[in-house]
Amino acid sequence: MQTTSNYKILIVDDEPNIVELLHYNLTREGYEVAQAENGQKAIETALTFKPDVILMDVMMPVLDGIAACRQLREMPDFKHTHIIFLTARSEEFSEVAAFEAGADDFITKPIKPRALLSRLAALARREALLEDQEQVITIAGLKIDRTSFAVYKGDQKITLPKKEFELLAFLAATPNKVFTRDELLNSIWGTDVYVIARTVDVHIRKVREKVGEDHIRTIKGVGYKFNTD
Repeated sequence: MQTTSNYKILIVDDEPNIVELLHYNLTREGYEVAQAENGQKAIETALTFKPDVILMDVMMPVLDGIAACRQLREMPDFKHTHIIFLTARSEEFSEVAAFEAGADDFITKPIKPRALLSRLAALARREALLEDQEQVITIAGLKIDRTSFAVYKGDQKITLPKKEFELLAFLAATPNKVFTRDELLNSIWGTDVYVIARTVDVHIRKVREKVGEDHIRTIKGVGYKFNTD
């Protein structure tokens, strides 16, 4: 099992002071760190550095973070890389745009190093819990394989980004049980992560687009369940 101490982290920000602060605190904790000053450089660096986690600003010159995230998610090597946005913008539309692009998390500036390190530790704990769960779920015409982050629908292989996959696998592990948005946020993103409830809706919509509309049912005013009817 990988721990945060051997994560490779790519910092992407055009503010040198922020890059310096993050670089200092992360390397002190034993992380291997690389940096880039805009989204285009982030993509170029990621291709050679192969980061486990990308900490990326939204507003940057040349190529902004959301566009860079979208391009990275289109590359097989970065389907499951953790992408965490760093931004001074707290408007809801920024968060929705980030998650639409494939972000896993969202941290608002000014960044508190201790809080960030705690977030990364929580990330490792959640991954450890997922490793302990049943590795293959076969249900309702789907085969959900946690070892390869792949979903099979008949002979068709469907590859989902990490959070979409975790959401589908979590619901499928307890079919027909209804989970509220808050329960799904806490289970998939963690209690120490601030994300809006609409984040769940965005990810559910994307999962449905890829695996079919019938597998996840909306229970109006409550939440979602994996449907076997």
